[in-house]
Amino acid sequence: MEITTRGIWTLIHGMGFGALYLLACSGALVELWRMTRPAVGPDEGKSNHWLGIYLLTMTALAWAAVLTGTYIIYPWYRAVPPAGATLVDFPQALLRANVTTVGWHSLGMEWKEHVAWLTPISITMAAAVFLRYGRQLRSHPQLRQAVLVFTCASFVTAGIAGFWGAMINKAAPTQGGATIHLMQGEK
Repeated sequence: MEITTRGIWTLIHGMGFGALYLLACSGALVELWRMTRPAVGPDEGKSNHWLGIYLLTMTALAWAAVLTGTYIIYPWYRAVPPAGATLVDFPQALLRANVTTVGWHSLGMEWKEHVAWLTPISITMAAAVFLRYGRQLRSHPQLRQAVLVFTCASFVTAGIAGFWGAMINKAAPTQGGATIHLMQGEK
């Protein structure tokens, strides 16, 4: 069993930062939705403290996913193949070379590279407002609604980017770099 260094970075980007963000986002949406209910007791302040830490962690995950995708994975994706090279190691060229896969680049990657940036921007706004207002959000319904809407928007945009990323990587995986042998199979 083996994987390349580019494969590991793709795994860290998508399954590490991206999938973990999507899982965390669903939990944050539930907690933010619960804030629309009246306060239930003295433990409510502790809950708000942990939700603030949770939102900050999500913000870090979102930025890590977008920055690794933009500055580590994407340059490998768009690398221009030299004349006569096989296209297996050049995902963008591989997708564009076939009429049945060109849409994965022209629609999928174009959407992915633009919509993905909305994820960390919107969750950063939601976390900043939550950290600034905390418990006071209960008495500011418009701000509470804005935090919920921006968190929901970050979840949707992360889902869209994740879907396109998974489909593109399935059609034309980012390969190359040193090969890492994880374990030997039985003979």
